Amino acid sequence: MTTTLATPGLRTLAVHDPATTEVIAEVPDHTPAEAIAAVDTAAGALPGWAATPPRTRAEVLRRAHELMLADADRLAALITAENGKSDADARAEVGYAAEFFRWFSEEAVRSEGDYTVAPAGGVRNLVTHRPVGVAALVTPWNFPAAMATRKIGPALAAGCTVVLKPAAETPLTALAIGELLTEAGVPDGVVSVVPTSSPADVVTAWLTDDRVRKISFTGSTGVGRQLLHQAADRVLNASMELGGNAPFIVTADADLDAAVAGAMIAKFRNAGQACTAANRFLVHTDVAEEFVARIGALVEDLEVAPLISARAVDGVAALVAEAVAAGATITHTGPTGAGGWRHPAVVLTDVHAQMRISREEIFGPVVAVQTWTDEAEMLAAANDSEFGLAAYVYAGRLQDALRIAESLEAGMVGVNRGVVSDPSAPFGGVKQSGIGREGARDGIREFTETQYFSVDWS
Repeated sequence: MTTTLATPGLRTLAVHDPATTEVIAEVPDHTPAEAIAAVDTAAGALPGWAATPPRTRAEVLRRAHELMLADADRLAALITAENGKSDADARAEVGYAAEFFRWFSEEAVRSEGDYTVAPAGGVRNLVTHRPVGVAALVTPWNFPAAMATRKIGPALAAGCTVVLKPAAETPLTALAIGELLTEAGVPDGVVSVVPTSSPADVVTAWLTDDRVRKISFTGSTGVGRQLLHQAADRVLNASMELGGNAPFIVTADADLDAAVAGAMIAKFRNAGQACTAANRFLVHTDVAEEFVARIGALVEDLEVAPLISARAVDGVAALVAEAVAAGATITHTGPTGAGGWRHPAVVLTDVHAQMRISREEIFGPVVAVQTWTDEAEMLAAANDSEFGLAAYVYAGRLQDALRIAESLEAGMVGVNRGVVSDPSAPFGGVKQSGIGREGARDGIREFTETQYFSVDWS
């Protein structure tokens, strides 16, 4: 049955269940004019929210954290329905997403500043940080709760107001979080959620509005480049969390039990639809056969969740087919599953670095294995990418793992573990994987500007 959340007579956006391909809801489909109306309310609410005591903002975010956990069953069901991920993955995402509200509730009261004596004397320098202003947030479909809270949390903690455009595929979770924020005490106009089927038009309208002072985007590198071009016209404060092509490195002396367990997480969480997903498996020749056999046995019993769309399935299938045509071998395949937009889990060997499957994000459940013997050549191959978001290293000796990790051109490296995301750590990449960081203290800094006062002391 379709649920309608929009006002009759207005444009609506259909939301599909990837597990069945059926329409499960209709939500308001906002126009650029309506998106600007959201900026009107955000700009009107900004002075009051920016002046709200940090402790009060903190308590609102803390309450939002509690409300999300209390409503975990409903939120997880929404994520599963519109995104397709498993119930276990959806529940894990709710907890992870809520943690950003708790973390930034604590950061809200830790104001930064400085007081110094000018070297020449006679002057005192007072340094403070103020909210950047109205922030436009653009989030993807693969983590519809966490990508929203990872931006909303620090923005509200800093004193900014926000307009949020969730992905057209997954607006339900963002709308639900917006409702919970209102219940938590966020004043009217401070957070507006704007679903739309015209993302380019809506975001362009925001980027050309002088009242919008910040753009925070998570998505593909291609779209990120376009937004940076637009942001440059106004020299707009921009944060970009973009694509990845994470190497997963296994040395000859690695604990294979741990490496395989970590690989299953790093590759198959959310059916491989994550910018941090392991993309290129660089396994030492001495252990490659055993690694493939072990992970292959698990893959053959693994029924992954559906992908987000038919287009996503076609894209993964094309990458696999091209790799096989170029000499790769499918060694293991999992069950496809019944109904919906699905691609089975696959293990590929005989993969080489020039294949498209090694150059682009797979964003699907494919383990593409390359082998290596020389560490220097392996590191050169690992760094031979325009991307530099995440990487993973499994090695027997911690010294070796850290030496390899320090040689990788990546913003985040999982050392003997298959997860890198944590609200308390700075999330982000290098090269064309983005600009800026989310999470940790860095996350709130992205939504502030530095101001200093030069005070005569003579």
